[in-house]
Amino acid sequence: MSDTVVPPASVVLVSGGSRGLGLAIVTDLLAAGLKVAAFARTVTPELTVLGEKYPEHLHYGSVDVNDAAAGQAFVREVETTLGPIDALVNNAAIGQDSLHVHTSAEHLAEIIQTNLTSPLILTRFVLRRMLAKGLKGRIVNITSICAQRGYPGLVAYSATKGGMDAATRSLARELGGRILANAIAPGFFASEMSAVLGQTQLDQITRRTPTGRLTEPEDVLPLVRLLLLDNTNLNGQVLVVDGAASI
Repeated sequence: MSDTVVPPASVVLVSGGSRGLGLAIVTDLLAAGLKVAAFARTVTPELTVLGEKYPEHLHYGSVDVNDAAAGQAFVREVETTLGPIDALVNNAAIGQDSLHVHTSAEHLAEIIQTNLTSPLILTRFVLRRMLAKGLKGRIVNITSICAQRGYPGLVAYSATKGGMDAATRSLARELGGRILANAIAPGFFASEMSAVLGQTQLDQITRRTPTGRLTEPEDVLPLVRLLLLDNTNLNGQVLVVDGAASI
């Protein structure tokens, strides 16, 4: 194997892995035979069921992504139970449901902390441990089409996702191919987070989407597998999955 080839992931850490897309990613990776660590602020019954089904392959817990000390302790637990982490999926995020002029400074700070600052702190911690162990690895950041197209009521959210896209490109350069860094930018899901747009705006997005439907987690999962498992030269890329709504 060439020194430049990054092997498939074997132990993957997924933030925000208890519901929605995060839960779907955890479920799919377990089905593919990977060892997975997942955390979220709230452990859902669905994640608990997965833990019972895959007791040797899933380590999960209740961790707030904004609690850096708790996140670092969780990473160390994972290393003890599953082995060294060689892949990270940054999925945890909160949405926004207010025009910028009506969004409090406190809420702006919370969105930026949760969606941008905390994922970068977690990434830094995981990368330092990968590099100290001499591992090659992979980073996948779940961002959003909001980083590339404007939507009212999502100014701060869009800014954080654009920040993660930019960080992805810079990480790819900084890590020199030893650790691949890519992002996936889904379109709007029919989910709790996209529901803040209101049904009228969601209907408008659906009508202007050539595929005629909103994004589903199942649309994203093949790309997550590609970026974590395939012998790929993709690096520093932001892969859009939105049925061409943003074109």
